[in-house]
Amino acid sequence: MTQDLATPHVSSVDIEMMQRAIRLARKGRYSTRPNPKVGCVIVANGHVVGEGYHIKAGGPHAEVHALAQAADKAQGACAYVTLEPCSHFGRTPPCAQALIDAKVSKVVVAMVDPNPQVAGKGIAMLQQAGIEVVTGVLQTQARALNPGFFKRMETGLPYVRVKLAATLDGKTALANGESKWITGPQARTDVQDWRALSCAVITGRGTVQRDNPSLTVRPQQWAAYGRDLQQLSQLQAPLRVVLDRQAKLTPSIQMAQDKQPLLLVSQQDYRCQWPDWVKTEQLSQSDPDDLKQLLELLAKQGINEVLVEAGATLAGAFVQQQLVDELILYQAPKLIGNDGRDLLKHDALSRMEQVSLLTCIESRQFGVDTRLILKRD
Repeated sequence: MTQDLATPHVSSVDIEMMQRAIRLARKGRYSTRPNPKVGCVIVANGHVVGEGYHIKAGGPHAEVHALAQAADKAQGACAYVTLEPCSHFGRTPPCAQALIDAKVSKVVVAMVDPNPQVAGKGIAMLQQAGIEVVTGVLQTQARALNPGFFKRMETGLPYVRVKLAATLDGKTALANGESKWITGPQARTDVQDWRALSCAVITGRGTVQRDNPSLTVRPQQWAAYGRDLQQLSQLQAPLRVVLDRQAKLTPSIQMAQDKQPLLLVSQQDYRCQWPDWVKTEQLSQSDPDDLKQLLELLAKQGINEVLVEAGATLAGAFVQQQLVDELILYQAPKLIGNDGRDLLKHDALSRMEQVSLLTCIESRQFGVDTRLILKRD
């Protein structure tokens, strides 16, 4: 629980209703990008009269769904929203004005929207209309709904997760490169969920040439995870991104065959013709920090959350350049031995104080494998 309970204007009902709004917001986790996930609950005379969440970018926002359900009961009611109502015309009208038109008497907001187009303007609109506004209720939990959106707005970079799978002795494959399978089917199915949650999946040319993966969300495997048909229909395919600095790949790769979004990023021109659904971008050849340049490029395209599924060299480069927010490590109860391929490659260290300290924020079992989610201190 946050310090919100200590705020004089916040009641236990406010906390309960904001928790409900947060649960609603999570329902849009596969479909709202590049927009944030938002939930809204409208309460009149102690009863919920309307609720909704942002289902899909370009569609009605959470407040609109909740107000439609509440209808005339919204007048004089209190609205609970996980993110400040928007104040500008985008693909939809401003939600702050919708709340004003519905004549709600109070709006409880978890946190201010970091989007410069909003950034307090929605709250100001409500207050100018004579509506009471309370902010900061369960702010920490509400922020956790949209780590990528907040990071992109505040830093110009997406939220980066690196997915890894290794044996107990830190090996990802045999010396000959064979790796199917280090982890079991439950762990591999869980990876589908991380892909579905991501705006983009990044890999390198080496992985493409070695494994020829598709890196798509496989509907059957993802549905086996327990997702319902409605979520499946809302799912947006993540953008596959391949870092191919020397522009050596050709249209024969699997990722160019399935007509799903693919972005090839290089430092040179391609000499071949790619299908219409494949886009290419060039990075500066003179920039040694091209991974940050790549992330900035993706952020400008509205990419909030990135999943890196790459080999030891590229994954290690993301870690070494301190561009990683989370490591997702699937650890299998297996041993390969000294000749196996290592988990990450990065420069050697000479002193213990140089060693990175990671904090495990979650540990969960998937069959015989353990999934660890770690953050750098």
